[in-house]
Amino acid sequence: MIALSLAEIAEVVGGRMHDIPDASAQVTGPVVRDSREAGPGCLFVAFVGERVDGHDFAAAVVEAGAAAVLGSRPVGVPAIVVDDVQAALGALARHVVRRLGATLVALTGSAGKTSTKDLIAQVLRRKAPTVFTPGSLNNEIGLPLTALTATEETRFLVLEMGARGIGHIRYLAGLTPPKVGLVLNVGSAHIGEFGGREQIAQAKGELVEALPSAEEGGTAILNADDPLVRAMASRTKAKVVLFGESDEADVRAENVRLTDSGQPSFSLHTPSGASDVTMRLYGEHHVSNALAAAAVAHELGMSADEIATALSEAGSLSRWRMEVTERPDGVTVVNDAYNANPESMKAALRALAAMGEASRAKGGRTWAVLGKMAELGDEALAEHDAVGRLAVRLNVSKLVAVGGREASWLQLGAYNEGSWGEESVHVSDAQAAVDLLRSELRPGDVVLVKASRSVGLESVAAALLETGAEGEVAAR
Repeated sequence: MIALSLAEIAEVVGGRMHDIPDASAQVTGPVVRDSREAGPGCLFVAFVGERVDGHDFAAAVVEAGAAAVLGSRPVGVPAIVVDDVQAALGALARHVVRRLGATLVALTGSAGKTSTKDLIAQVLRRKAPTVFTPGSLNNEIGLPLTALTATEETRFLVLEMGARGIGHIRYLAGLTPPKVGLVLNVGSAHIGEFGGREQIAQAKGELVEALPSAEEGGTAILNADDPLVRAMASRTKAKVVLFGESDEADVRAENVRLTDSGQPSFSLHTPSGASDVTMRLYGEHHVSNALAAAAVAHELGMSADEIATALSEAGSLSRWRMEVTERPDGVTVVNDAYNANPESMKAALRALAAMGEASRAKGGRTWAVLGKMAELGDEALAEHDAVGRLAVRLNVSKLVAVGGREASWLQLGAYNEGSWGEESVHVSDAQAAVDLLRSELRPGDVVLVKASRSVGLESVAAALLETGAEGEVAAR
């Protein structure tokens, strides 16, 4: 964070100083909410959670070097006390962002936010110092904490914005006003909470409404292939740039294909030129993510060749998102277990099918180890059924549905599509899936593991890698 005195911070957040011997003392380190991350010059933000009260760690963080605590009550060590800690954190982030000379890029969407954010960051940091959201810290706490890591050297600040209802993105954009706003898609993620795709579109479109006008440098980057996103052009005063595979897209992909290992390759076309891209990531769905990143980078002054090179060299920065690891015995594990919704589940299955083409020629099989997709509301049965059916249509060799009712719907969909005998099975939990896979996997097999975060199927991927760990595991 940029250096600020405790007196200035107290004024910005409307707080009262307690037990502070020197109000001119500065916060020179990061702003943290985890006491284990406290260090010299930091500001510790004390939240009261369901099981842990951050105020209880106040003395320990100051002993570790923290300049002060930002909390809701005096704690006997230097502290700035406020009525609402979350609101104070947001006010501090807004103050710091306004003082920075950085260009703020914000993005949202139903699927692919984190992967696209990681791509944007990897492209832009080739041009200038870039700060971006770690993982999926995209809510009312994670977003301001990320913004506060920016310094005077930061030129690009890339922030992922999540929403679980109308008004959430409007609030986040108010904390960190973007100059460039990107909307990826409107899908089924959290549809049970929102109540429908139109409501999701309403919420996601709050980002483009928050942008400055075209005359003031605002740019809205919209998915030309998603009608609900494209319609958001009417909701903004910013310049509109379209990306996608549509002929009308300003930044588009042509000649899209997958390599034998399932990695996308395409010709990137921008208003200033074209260049070829072959990605290190897996799955055709990354083409759209790459085009979104390219549109952002092009608007910020990068050439088609620079963007294509960066996209071709970019990797995955966030865990459990299409992590592809080959065991020494030749079994490949694809850990995509961070989260799942119908769109991302279908994309992962298509990537698995593409990756299986090469292995099938050598006698290998494809395995889809799938679990519940959460928060689908009334669409849950139909969506799980559709995923099970798609696995059969893509000729996935084995479907292992893990868990309760929703998993049974996955398996039933596969069965009704024609997956009989042992081609699809329903198991009770992760351990049962591990036991099955350990007994049946053979060299050349490719295993996809995917479900909503609450299911915890990353444990299956971890167990499979431990099983095959004879010497050093080669990660691709």
